[in-house]
Amino acid sequence: MRINKFLLTITLGIILAISSCNTTKKTTTASVEKTSEIIFDINLLDLSNDTFKVKVKTPQLSATNNIFQFASTAPGTYQIMNIGKYVTKFAAYDKNNTEIPTTKQGLNQYVISTPAKVDYIEYNISETWDTEVKENKIYLMCGTSIEKDNVLINGQGVFGYIKGLQDLPILIKIAHPQGWISGTALSKNSQGYYMANNYDHIVDSPILLGSTLTEASIDVEGTKIQVYTYSKTNKVHSDQILSSLESMLKSASQFVNGLPVKRYTFLFHFEDKTAGAWEHSYSSEYIYKEDTWENLKKPIAETAAHEFFHVVTPLNIHSELIQEFNFIEPQASSHLWLYEGVTEWASHMMFLQAKETNLDGYFEMLQRKIRINNFYDPTYSLLKLSETSFSPAGQKQYGNIYMKGALVAGLLDIRLLELSKGEISLIDIINKLAKQYGPNKPFDEKGFFDEFVAITYPEIAEFFDLYIKNSNPLPIEDYYAKVGIKFSETRTYENLSGLNANLYPTPRGLYVLEDYTNDSMELKKGDMIVKIDGADVNALNQKEVMAVFAKKSVGSEYTVSITRGRGETKENITFNSKTTAKVSVNVFEQLDTKTIIQEALQQKWLN
Repeated sequence: MRINKFLLTITLGIILAISSCNTTKKTTTASVEKTSEIIFDINLLDLSNDTFKVKVKTPQLSATNNIFQFASTAPGTYQIMNIGKYVTKFAAYDKNNTEIPTTKQGLNQYVISTPAKVDYIEYNISETWDTEVKENKIYLMCGTSIEKDNVLINGQGVFGYIKGLQDLPILIKIAHPQGWISGTALSKNSQGYYMANNYDHIVDSPILLGSTLTEASIDVEGTKIQVYTYSKTNKVHSDQILSSLESMLKSASQFVNGLPVKRYTFLFHFEDKTAGAWEHSYSSEYIYKEDTWENLKKPIAETAAHEFFHVVTPLNIHSELIQEFNFIEPQASSHLWLYEGVTEWASHMMFLQAKETNLDGYFEMLQRKIRINNFYDPTYSLLKLSETSFSPAGQKQYGNIYMKGALVAGLLDIRLLELSKGEISLIDIINKLAKQYGPNKPFDEKGFFDEFVAITYPEIAEFFDLYIKNSNPLPIEDYYAKVGIKFSETRTYENLSGLNANLYPTPRGLYVLEDYTNDSMELKKGDMIVKIDGADVNALNQKEVMAVFAKKSVGSEYTVSITRGRGETKENITFNSKTTAKVSVNVFEQLDTKTIIQEALQQKWLN
């Protein structure tokens, strides 16, 4: 998730063939006599009260199967969800349709009085997008939505599991209006049921349905790529997206020496808000505010590159804490630096090496990440961030995994190139580990740092201690000099715009990172600039809107509209442009002269 996330690993309980995946997991020891799977029926013909109407056909239950569990969280979200609070009705029945007493226990569990008598369970569960809750609001891309023309299902938001039977195969029938299209990485059997290996698998497999979905597919070097898109007013279509993603997918294949999956599904939802994306083992989903494809093309390509690279880590490289995820009391892995930091670095590096972006573009990305990293707690190590990711304190620092985590991965890449004299890069080690482990074999959570050092160089142990286990200042200047790149923390130049605030583009506007005052305008840290000269401005069009300043003369008047705090709005604040000296920070540029070693390492780094 581009905000969050371990990759959901697909695991296999009792074997159930699915064409898109080949993973295994331990089988259950619970008594199963009546059936060998759990069958879910979801009624989308009745969308009243914005609730999913769910019926669960159970196998024969024993006394140990007396709890029906809803998830407290899900892998990759790093947030407490407590899905049970969305349940509005729950009942168990026997073969004669007689209700069996149940008792709610805590937020997420229903205790069944006589489980051996249960024939089926029925419950209603509200969508998460539009349901008001007092705390732990679920990220849009991790939640569920019900509208007249489309439905989004994230597994943990609709499905629960029976205690002791989490590993049983699942069959899912969805009754929906005629003519609706559905997109998912799941496959159907001959009776029209979606097949999931177990509960983990259905949480790992979002489903997007709707009357106006568009679909497109293509084969990329032996991998079937599918795109399903909901666009509120049909501004964006799947064929546009697929055409734009094709070069990224080929770059990814080149970067990792061939795509490691045979099928992958992209799900896109374009409506009123931008929230980001959530990756899964064989699919990913994206929630963006609808706009023209030209405006959406670049940010979605960058996000999709990150999400897709998760097919390497953690799908093929993960610890036992990810393989055997605990949906009740999750334990955070120490290796978020690998799952998210390395993935974020790789999603940019693969574009650079494939020449889909140039060095200036790559430098701009590094500059942005350093700037944002500086606003997080400098004492918070990547290891601490990983291990506290589910806590309120860790949540405050979580976004830095995409900044500091990616920066550290870039430094690790350079260090490996230096130690190997250009023969081994970080992606070489990642590919080696992916072949050694794969989807079915987790690495040892506690021993992974030592294992990584053992297959590389002893000096990497010191690197881990300094920059992952502890939070020492990053040696950006020294390391990039090794590959012929000069880094300067500050550089002064003339600014003609007059808008000198330190701004960070977001989907809602330009976030002001520090207080700013000139003769005619005052901005405070935390303000959000939403309009400039009457034009909406956000992360998608920031460069185009700001470029207007370069064409104006000194002394020209401009207006800015901001939002501040809880709903306070200030419209059309006037300020004047003037020529001022401005300091640019964190500048990357080529060294004027390079040594033979620097030149050689740069070529290896770029290729």
